[in-house]
Amino acid sequence: MFSSVKAFEGQHYSNLKRQCLQSERLFEDPLFPAVDDSLFYLGNRIGRVHWKRPGELCDDPRLFVDGISAHDLHQGQLGNCWFVAACSSLASRESLWQKVIPDWKEQEWDPEKADSYAGIFHFRFWRFGEWMDVVIDDRLPTVDNQLVYCHSNDSNEFWSALVEKAYAKVYGCYEALDGGNTADALVDFTGGVSEPMDLLEGQFAQDEVARNQLFERVLKVHNRDGLISCSIRATTVEDMEARLDCGLVKGHAYAVTDVRKVRLGHGLLAYFKSEKLHMIRMRNPWGEKEWSGPWSDSSEEWKKVSKSEREKLGVTVQDDGEFWMNFEDFCHYFTDLILCRLINTSYLSIHKTWEEEVMRGSWIHRDNPLRNCAGGCINHKATFLQNPQYVFDVRKVEDEVLICLQQKERRATPKEGKGENLHNTNLHICLRTKTYIYGILSQKVAGSIYINSRCVFLRKELKEGRYVIIPTTFDPGQQGEFLLRVFTDVPSDCKELTLDEPPQTCWTGMCGYPQLVTQVHVLSAEGLQGQDANGASDPYVIITCEGEKVRSPVHKDTRCPNFDIKGIFYRKKPKEGIHIEIYNKNVIVDTFLGQVTLFSDPNDRQEQHTVYLKDKGSRQDNNLSGTLTVRVITCTTLTNI
Repeated sequence: MFSSVKAFEGQHYSNLKRQCLQSERLFEDPLFPAVDDSLFYLGNRIGRVHWKRPGELCDDPRLFVDGISAHDLHQGQLGNCWFVAACSSLASRESLWQKVIPDWKEQEWDPEKADSYAGIFHFRFWRFGEWMDVVIDDRLPTVDNQLVYCHSNDSNEFWSALVEKAYAKVYGCYEALDGGNTADALVDFTGGVSEPMDLLEGQFAQDEVARNQLFERVLKVHNRDGLISCSIRATTVEDMEARLDCGLVKGHAYAVTDVRKVRLGHGLLAYFKSEKLHMIRMRNPWGEKEWSGPWSDSSEEWKKVSKSEREKLGVTVQDDGEFWMNFEDFCHYFTDLILCRLINTSYLSIHKTWEEEVMRGSWIHRDNPLRNCAGGCINHKATFLQNPQYVFDVRKVEDEVLICLQQKERRATPKEGKGENLHNTNLHICLRTKTYIYGILSQKVAGSIYINSRCVFLRKELKEGRYVIIPTTFDPGQQGEFLLRVFTDVPSDCKELTLDEPPQTCWTGMCGYPQLVTQVHVLSAEGLQGQDANGASDPYVIITCEGEKVRSPVHKDTRCPNFDIKGIFYRKKPKEGIHIEIYNKNVIVDTFLGQVTLFSDPNDRQEQHTVYLKDKGSRQDNNLSGTLTVRVITCTTLTNI
């Protein structure tokens, strides 16, 4: 996994450490020096800061004291609860934090080998599709001999402060971490895909069935080493970090540290009772201020659970910021949930394996419409289709597709002020049946909302067919780079559409060049006479034009199939008809049911044709009766470019 790890800013940890040991000096990072510019972009607001190495703050500095846990983290004088909450989740996953903190045994202080200490550390973050190895020195900002920012319960434990410094270096300065999105940090720690969920919109507090389904999804993500965070939305400035009567804090990121089905009862009775409570455990990055309602640390409800079960859950009565809630109360109080999935692409896994396609692209504004690729949202009809487009295939009858659009980070610009995600980005998914783009917008089948976020996520069940993804910004002309990740059950052959029309080749003069582009939309058929005992069939439709074919999925056991399929054809011989044939799927030989031929005139404005199906030509009559509805959406003359 880390064979492709890149050195951030060209700094190689092993080379730098070797140079320091040879010269017998401690490392001082020239790219992130111990000065105010590494702390602030608006100017110093906390007074005189002294940068000190861990050995100057305690006698026995350690990377870890008694291992690593979520309780090691306490937020300092910085509004980066989003980052600290993500670190809390990370600390509970050994396989994950060992990727972020590589060579952790080698990086640990060793009192017996003092001459191997060089004051240099390195950490790894997933950034825009690549793992970056970030080197730092161990000089940390302090005031009155106390760490200013993230710190541990143990005064001689420094992993959290050092990880925070490396992350601040990536963002340009510490203050750039003031306010952010937990989903971004979760992705940076894992390379996973974050799915934000609006608990209010889903009405999970009121709908028990939907709530139970959500719990199973959350439990699955947790059990498969995913990371989870949650928060209560603040709607006003006054709401930010306002504490509710129940102890929860608004506008504040919490880390989810455990998800369980808790068995109620005592002794043998507990094992025979089927009742289990859906429970979720969270941690406040402040290390204090906990939930005070049912199932809080010292509540009476815990008497319903055996002592052994409580010990297994790690229930403690102390204000350490960590607490349990039942999932119903969770859905009642919390408004936002982030599930960071680790997408499994290894065929050696016992769990579901996804096929991943990764595309890099950009929105670039150009005055030439044919070269512009920053067209904005669909409200801008003249430019929308100038956005980048990516075609992919769903090769199963139905498949769950995960799509993630990530724009390149714009926050790490401290010299110009804290950069922001300037694009309200969106994923627009539409059905497509050709690999050429030419100004025709097919039926939209899915889309995300426009949101001012680094990542946009979409999960959708799609039927078999070819689809096009159009990543857009809300306003035209906005520029930036993006990373598009598409996950399907079987290979999707995702690729960028780069041709606006069929290519001209050396054979174009002899074979001709398309004069028309026509989109045909076959809606449905009615009253088909079937082949089984109930008179039903398994029909599918094929649209053919000048050798090009578009085929629909098979519709099972129906006499009135809703095909709803489109074909886009580039036509060299406009006077030739477009053939629409219906077949019944059989084990050996498919049965022909009937056909129609559609002749379309570019000047014909008639939009809908109802044709009575009947056998034509030499094919045998299959007692077909019924009608087929055909809609011609567009018939546009191509222009020379």
